Amino acid sequence: MEEPASRTPDFDAEATRRRLDAYAYLSAPERLEHIAIMRVFCGTLLADLAVPDVMGKLHESGGPGSGLDADTLTVRLEQLERWGNLLRGSHTVKASSITEYQRSRARYQLSRLGERIQRDADGVLAEADAAREVSNELLALVERGLRELAELVSGPGGIAPQDGLERVSTLFVQFAEFADSVRDFYAYLGQVLARYDLDSAEYQGFKELLLDYVEAITEDVAFRAPRISAALDMLWPHLPALLGRLDAHAQGLAGLPTQREGRSEARVQRSRGRELADWEGLRGWFSDTDGQVNQVDQLRDATVRALQSLLANAKRMLRSATGEMSRRRDLLRLARWFDEAAPQDAHDIAVAAFGLYGARHLGIPPATDEMVPAHTSWWTGPVVEVPVSLRERGSRAQRGRTASVEDHSEQKERLRTAARERVAARRAAADELRSASGRFDDVRLTSAALGLLLELLATALGNAQLSRRAGGDGAPAFGLDAAWSEDADLGIRITVHRTAGARTLLHSADGDLLLDDLELVIGRTAATERGGAAVSVS
Repeated sequence: MEEPASRTPDFDAEATRRRLDAYAYLSAPERLEHIAIMRVFCGTLLADLAVPDVMGKLHESGGPGSGLDADTLTVRLEQLERWGNLLRGSHTVKASSITEYQRSRARYQLSRLGERIQRDADGVLAEADAAREVSNELLALVERGLRELAELVSGPGGIAPQDGLERVSTLFVQFAEFADSVRDFYAYLGQVLARYDLDSAEYQGFKELLLDYVEAITEDVAFRAPRISAALDMLWPHLPALLGRLDAHAQGLAGLPTQREGRSEARVQRSRGRELADWEGLRGWFSDTDGQVNQVDQLRDATVRALQSLLANAKRMLRSATGEMSRRRDLLRLARWFDEAAPQDAHDIAVAAFGLYGARHLGIPPATDEMVPAHTSWWTGPVVEVPVSLRERGSRAQRGRTASVEDHSEQKERLRTAARERVAARRAAADELRSASGRFDDVRLTSAALGLLLELLATALGNAQLSRRAGGDGAPAFGLDAAWSEDADLGIRITVHRTAGARTLLHSADGDLLLDDLELVIGRTAATERGGAAVSVS
């Protein structure tokens, strides 16, 4: 069924580009791995998965994504999130190590657009080459449903809202299934009839298909189309009142508040048959509206074109006796021989098929230490480097002036600018950490500040030395000595103390970081300190 023009949303160019980016994973070089990852997410409902969760499911299912490691899988998930197929989840991470935090802080869930694209892709992969039967019996149900609905609406008291809602939904589901099956079948038929290498057996099978199956479809549609049009004409004056009663009885998602707390209006895609545009599309399938040719006439024209294509194949087969036939089948057989042959046998096949013998020598002598026998073929012999001038002009003479040294000043300036921007960003992150000291519970760090903090924390823990001391109950306990790190260029220093029962919670744009039994002391380095004392954060 054709989509009515009034139902087509009017997006701007940027929104359209973002939606089309969601299809990029189907054509990327790693498309098989992306599809395996998307199938993992499509197998869940409202679940956000981290890298370890996705990796475990991929290993259980096997296939292209089962061999991905954690780092590569993280890259794939981030790319799918940028394309819009996945959404980033929000949660608090409790990790025992920096590596575990970096792998578990990002959790992903399936977006609506990503789920719809993957569902369509799986359908194409499963049924792209199959011939879909036309659900011809559904057309009779559509005719009966329209006639009964028109009689109930025009009768005394009208139709009960719930009964009308059930009948309208059933009618449009049946019609959509019929229209989709017709469209898929004729697309398959056009793909088959475009071939020019049908043999007699295949031709006989498709001839029976056209003369029997397609003819039955066309006759049934032509028989029921006037009846459906008449039922729609009888129902049409009562349609606005019917839709109004259905909306008053069950509004569905359309009854939700359209605007809340100043946010923009939410779009709702209603069920088929709940809007007048759906009925206009149904009517346009069986009768001409607004200058548009109805689908019944297009179906009849497509059948005529299919018969013409079948006749063209018949003429081609009749001309085969005079040699005027396609050699596609012979060329495919020759290509299969080349693919299955050994290297030496492939040379013999090429000589027998095309009469082309391998070249033996070129006009450039090989290196003095590589004496090539005269019987050596160019296919297996050593490669000879041919100068560009000889290859393009057939001459060794140098032409033109010597090229001047390329000026790389602009590239160098761009690199210097990028380096200055990186240094400025790190200094701003260091200033943010120092300014947030003592009040980490009340602030939200940026991604750059959290990255610098994780970098200093990892270095401090790497420099840590364990010391053994007696605990409160006499049992041995361990502490951290000399667990510190600093960046002299940024003028920032961090010291880590192990304290039982301490909890340090850092909020950031990338998530929350919880440190158990650790206290952080952040301050300036000794060279840059100006009398201010370091602040302890616990």
